[in-house]
Amino acid sequence: MSVLILGLLIFLGVHSLRIFADGWRSRQIARLGEKPWKGLFALVSITGFVLICWGFGLARQHPPVLLYVPPLPLRHLNGLFTLVAFVLFVAARVPHNRIKAKLHHPQLLSVKVWAFGHLLATGMLHDVVLFGAFLAWAIVLFMVSRRRDRMAGTVYPAGSLKGDVLTVVIGVVAWLAFALWLHLWLIGVNPMA
Repeated sequence: MSVLILGLLIFLGVHSLRIFADGWRSRQIARLGEKPWKGLFALVSITGFVLICWGFGLARQHPPVLLYVPPLPLRHLNGLFTLVAFVLFVAARVPHNRIKAKLHHPQLLSVKVWAFGHLLATGMLHDVVLFGAFLAWAIVLFMVSRRRDRMAGTVYPAGSLKGDVLTVVIGVVAWLAFALWLHLWLIGVNPMA
């Protein structure tokens, strides 16, 4: 569990700099330059992500600590939560979609929906540590990001029907690929079972 927690601290910590150390972050970007900063940020992020994956795998191999048993319908409901999370995740990247125009930070909402759905569907300690940490982080960062947008007067570009359709289609296709094949291959759990 310690590797998982270390990975979460590194990954979520570096992704929380705008919350807790925005001034320091800005000074480092000015000192290093934007590209070197992004490279360093990516390196630290990847390190944290690898530790999360490795630590989660290690935690699953140890004798599990059951915290609660989710009802079967909640396990199946997680599929719907994850589908919504995939569409929101894609909305953060597809230009000119009304989802991003309306919600402003769909990737953070994606993380919240994904983590919440998985907390409904799983009940082991390692699950709660992983998904609970991501849920708490996404809630705080979403609030901070929305407040920062309001203070800065940020206006997001209007979306279009084409952008909406593209967002939904890519999100659904990615979700299907992950649900039908990749989740079992990468994580060892069949979400469709």
